[in-house]
Amino acid sequence: MITSHSTVSLFPFRRSLLAISPILVALMALPSLRATSNTNTDLGLDAMAGNTQGFYNTAIGLGALNRNTAGSRNTGVGAEVLRFNTMGSYNSANGSGALGLNTTGSYNTGDGEAALHSNTTGSNNIALGYLAGELLTVGDFNIDIGNRGIAGEGHTIRIGDDNQTRTFISGINGAALTGLPVLINNLGQLGVAASSARFKDEIKPMDKASEAILALKPVTFHYRKEADPAGTAQFGLVAEEVER
Repeated sequence: MITSHSTVSLFPFRRSLLAISPILVALMALPSLRATSNTNTDLGLDAMAGNTQGFYNTAIGLGALNRNTAGSRNTGVGAEVLRFNTMGSYNSANGSGALGLNTTGSYNTGDGEAALHSNTTGSNNIALGYLAGELLTVGDFNIDIGNRGIAGEGHTIRIGDDNQTRTFISGINGAALTGLPVLINNLGQLGVAASSARFKDEIKPMDKASEAILALKPVTFHYRKEADPAGTAQFGLVAEEVER
């Protein structure tokens, strides 16, 4: 209280501090809220329960990094994230069950519930979204965004799934470039046309059907400078001529 002499009584504050202190002591004693040795931090029941040598790990959530022994510099937020990780390092898991079965895989990022859940030894994978990359197991260098991935595959990018039927990407329309055209097959995979015979079956002469092709007028040309500053000589067909 404030008296007529403008002095402040600290008695109520002292009582509050005395009441709070035992609470802080009790919280610090909880096994589910502690900063462990080797500069690890865990929050949650059974989080990092088996760690022995790992350092600079952060585990927040029930069972997060529960089996970790020597893995280091991992970050897991959510129940059961990185639960079976033992020696994997530099992983980031955000969302319940993300990277849950990972054991020795490293440099993985799983953001979303069960993202990269089935990955065990695969490394350098990125999965964004609910169940993203959850079917990946041992493959490396995959990027799955809104796609569950395929077990065992590697070096693959998958964006979206059968729920998406249209794609819009800015910066492509009107941007003329040189090089091979990009094609898409019935599975949605992008690539370029292969001319080598080793990629083809049932090769036969076209006979009279080739007359229409021979009627075309191939030309040599250069792309405009904004499309090809180097001015590389090209050859091919003019689209307007083919349409005729």
